[in-house]
Parts: sequence; structure tokens; C-alpha cells
Amino acid sequence: MRHNKNFNHLGRKSGHRKAMLANMASSLIEHKRIETTLAKAKALRVYVEPLITKSKDDTTHSRRTVFAYLKQKEAVTELFRVVAPKIADRPGGYTRVLKIGFRKGDAAEMAIIELVDFNEAALASTAKPEVKKSTTRRGRTKKDAAETVAPVPAKKETKKAPKAAKTEEVAKQVEEPVVESPAIEATEEQTEPKE
Repeated sequence: MRHNKNFNHLGRKSGHRKAMLANMASSLIEHKRIETTLAKAKALRVYVEPLITKSKDDTTHSRRTVFAYLKQKEAVTELFRVVAPKIADRPGGYTRVLKIGFRKGDAAEMAIIELVDFNEAALASTAKPEVKKSTTRRGRTKKDAAETVAPVPAKKETKKAPKAAKTEEVAKQVEEPVVESPAIEATEEQTEPKE
């Protein structure tokens, strides 16, 4: 019976499974991202994250402990020199598993597992842009609008110019004497009753 034994055996005996996970962990540390099946990626995440946590403390004991799991001194050196300083302030969750579809031959679900702090494309997209201050409809920031009293809007010069021109035209018409045309005088004489 396998009561309460809840890790994935991956269809292998323990020696084969440990060797495979050690090789995959070394490859992940050296290349920062590898492509594998989803089940292996999830098993590798459980295997490698405690090793990355142990690499934060750079002592001889922690190096020997990590070497017992990885069995490759190049991977151990890369982990302690390159990876550990970059993830020093992260409290866990050093890897990311991304599903990429199904393998053509046997339709196995494939995934990419990568170190979170080494994916430049994802880091560039999540880089915090400059925080844009929210503005009111009038173009001022909300803070400025709250602090200042709304000023009285000044009269615009563009509206005064047409009004001034119209008043000048009206004044000229008033000053000029109204000259009636002879045709209008004739019609008035004709319409008046004769006495």
C-alpha cells in the first residue's frame, strides 16, 4: 500500500528517479530554463527549490549538502555564485512552470520550467512603469485640485474681438445719415392721400 506517500514516482525506481532529477536540476541551474514534461517539471520544482534556498547561506556545509543532491561541481558553483545573489531577497517561489501544449509522438503534456529572476522577457514586461498621476478632466492632478481653490475663469480675448468689431460697425451705421433712395420717396408720395 502507498498510504500518504504523495510524491510522483515518475514510473521509475528511486535510483533512476534521483539521478534524473539531479541531472535536470543541474541543467536548470546552468541554462536557467529547460523544456520537459509537466509531471517532471512539477517534480523538479519540489526537488530544486530547497536547494536554491540552501544556496542563500554560502557556507562549506551548505555547499556540500547541495553537492550531495546535484553531483556536479559546475552546477554548484553556478548556483552559489550567480543564482544565489540574484534571488537573495525572494522568500521562495524561485521557479515558474509554463505549459506549452502536447508532444507530437505520445501526446504527453509539455512544460517549460525556468528560474523566475532570469527570464529577461518577463522581467521587462513586469518592470514598473513610471506612476502616472491621475488627473481631473481639467488637466490638473487630483491633489492639486483639492489643495487649490478653483480660480475664476478669465475672459477670453478671442471672444472680445468679434464683439468689438460688430459694435464698431453698428456705431458707423448710426453716425452715417440715412439716405433714402428716390424710388422709395416716390412710392411714399403715391401712397399718401392727397388733400
